[in-house]
Amino acid sequence: MTNVEKKKPSPNKTPIPEQPADIRRTNFSEVSLGYTVEDAKKEASRCLACKKPKCVDGCPVSVPIRDFIGFMNQGDFSGAINKIKEQNFLPAVCGRVCPQEDQCEKNCIVGKKNEPVGIGRLERFAADWERAHGTATKINVKAPTGKKIAIVGSGPSGLTCAFDLAKEGHKVTIFEALHEAGGVLIYGIPEFRLPKSIVAQEIETLKDMGVEIALNSVIGKLFTVDELMQDFDACYIGTGAGLPKFMGIEGENLNGVYSANEFLTRANLMKAFAFPEFDTPIRTGKTLAVVGGGNVAMDSVRTALRLGVDDAMIIYRRSLAEMPARQEEVHHAKEEGVRFEMLTNPIRIIGKDGWVTAIECERMELSDPDESGRRKPARIKGSEFQIPIDAVIIAVGTSANPLVPQSAADLKVNKWGYIIADEQTGSTSMKGVYAGGDIVTGSATVILAMGAGRKAASAISRYLGAK
Repeated sequence: MTNVEKKKPSPNKTPIPEQPADIRRTNFSEVSLGYTVEDAKKEASRCLACKKPKCVDGCPVSVPIRDFIGFMNQGDFSGAINKIKEQNFLPAVCGRVCPQEDQCEKNCIVGKKNEPVGIGRLERFAADWERAHGTATKINVKAPTGKKIAIVGSGPSGLTCAFDLAKEGHKVTIFEALHEAGGVLIYGIPEFRLPKSIVAQEIETLKDMGVEIALNSVIGKLFTVDELMQDFDACYIGTGAGLPKFMGIEGENLNGVYSANEFLTRANLMKAFAFPEFDTPIRTGKTLAVVGGGNVAMDSVRTALRLGVDDAMIIYRRSLAEMPARQEEVHHAKEEGVRFEMLTNPIRIIGKDGWVTAIECERMELSDPDESGRRKPARIKGSEFQIPIDAVIIAVGTSANPLVPQSAADLKVNKWGYIIADEQTGSTSMKGVYAGGDIVTGSATVILAMGAGRKAASAISRYLGAK
């Protein structure tokens, strides 16, 4: 390819094939079908190969983006995935669920005048190509150090920390409370966005490296953090922020009201989508409302559609412009027929004989921006109205589960219950105990949790070396 061609990339991203909306809303298969080889090469050719690639500055795990795309330009897909894996243990995951538009692609020079390079799509293609061709290389693990590390939680933060520590030759044991490893990647993100087989394969990679995974092991009940530290040289806490929040309005205790955590866990981990083959039904009825405007709300409402809901709606108190969900997820939801009730705030859930029958709301208007930069919603007096529904999912965020912190008297937490940890190292108030991900920051992204796990792993290795 000539330099002239490089300076004049196509203005738009290469489209990625998708299931038609009317078909995909009836199944749990992936929405996006991924690039073909020709698509990947075409998109890779849009990269300018900047001498100082700013895209890397937006990546929490510092993937060498320019270099891996360079391999793809040459048709060397094996070289591309190996380059990605120098920094990212979960490329097939990140290529699907990371908000690239707010991270690497946000900094892309091509994106200053045109659409940025589809970095996430290319990362996904490289990972999928490796899996399809069986070309994965064995991970080099250093000689055993004799050091033992306990990792609490098998979400993206814990898995990344385990990977980096195992590579250094440390003996790693992951303690997972549920009956499958993967954390939010398994119980929180629907199959149509992230197939469980991809997560399972990455976990097998860890096992091949010698990492042990103890399932059904609730730290704080089975063992305390103090007890773990009697048997391990260090501990990393990556339990996430899994305690559901509710709105505190009348009727939230009615049958048919779910937290998003419960709803998605039933559908994902307990396979309610395959009822009656798996005996975990979810009663949704034909009309369902999801309260909230984030990615979890989008996952919930789109899952409800696939479970047979005829009229699935989002109720959000701000406008579409303030909605924090990824634009891609909102776009997909609209295509699939989700109804959006914007500038609408629930004030009461109404029921009969213990079951939900309606939700009462009030209309809102936007005033000046708040501390988040979004315009504040203010109620319009006398605007109350009711929407008949059969079920409600509350997706207004989560908070820190106190179980693990409460099991360690010397572990300091902030006023919201999140563990206080150093941003660069993950070190906590307890010697040898580190923490990262949502249990420290509150709900954030998969890639930010992975970045925290990586920083902590490096700090733990230094600590063990000094010890």
